[in-house]
Amino acid sequence: MNRAHLSQLAVLATVAQCGSFRGAARELAIAPSAVSHAVSSLEARLGVRLLARSTRSVAPTEEGAQLLERLRPALLEIDLALETAVEARDRPAGNLRLSVPRTAAHLVLTPRLGAFAAAYPDIVLEIVIEDRFTDVVEGGFDAGVRLGESLQRDMIAVRIGPDLRGAVVGAPSYFAVNPRPRHPRDLADHRCIRFRFSSGILYRWEFASGGEEMEIAPQGPLILDEDHLIAQAAVDGAGLAFVFEPYVRAPLADGRLIRVLEDWCPPFEGFFVYYPSRRQMRPALRALVDFFKVSA
Repeated sequence: MNRAHLSQLAVLATVAQCGSFRGAARELAIAPSAVSHAVSSLEARLGVRLLARSTRSVAPTEEGAQLLERLRPALLEIDLALETAVEARDRPAGNLRLSVPRTAAHLVLTPRLGAFAAAYPDIVLEIVIEDRFTDVVEGGFDAGVRLGESLQRDMIAVRIGPDLRGAVVGAPSYFAVNPRPRHPRDLADHRCIRFRFSSGILYRWEFASGGEEMEIAPQGPLILDEDHLIAQAAVDGAGLAFVFEPYVRAPLADGRLIRVLEDWCPPFEGFFVYYPSRRQMRPALRALVDFFKVSA
């Protein structure tokens, strides 16, 4: 193998990940001209166009995408080898990228990020907020965080959060003019504050009681994509909200919100960190999993 190709391939992968030469230059801490030269030299040597350039973006050609797909496992193994060498200092280090839904970031990770950073000062943790399920290998992530029910069987999953429970709530002002629902079917007669995922799908409210399970497609004049906003809209009397308990714990305690349908909202397993089972675990990822995992 021509050793010069190795550094050029690493540059190519970084350009594809960043979507630009300047972004790759910042990531690699080299001049943009050096990035462009490395890619051009690689293309010239291989006799294949690997990147399609435009005035606004850079994207792999079909040949470039095929090369990067086969190249990714090798580059990951190189990263792992370097991380393992650093581990000889008994201090996990390096970059760590996680795909995390916004709710998990709010409820599980954010409260402990300061402590994690203090415990592992040599780890650079990048959290990318994505509500849709992500193939962590294809997306170039070290791991992801999702609810247990969403995980694929070929992933190793470690629980990092407590049980979760949904809460249907409304303001006293709302219930002053609307009856309290006694059954999920009653929600058809209520104004509900709906949640839209980043994928565009509207969340269907899920309920279970006494072995009966049902989903409701709520209706209402307000659609939001942020749980904090939904909870505040409920406090303001905009309608009924269905969010995780932690988002409404304070307004329930001080009477700004009233809970209904509580017997239809059983607890369920919370969030898990997941990662591929077919690769050796990076020291930095092991440190993160051990730090956040729920004790037995």
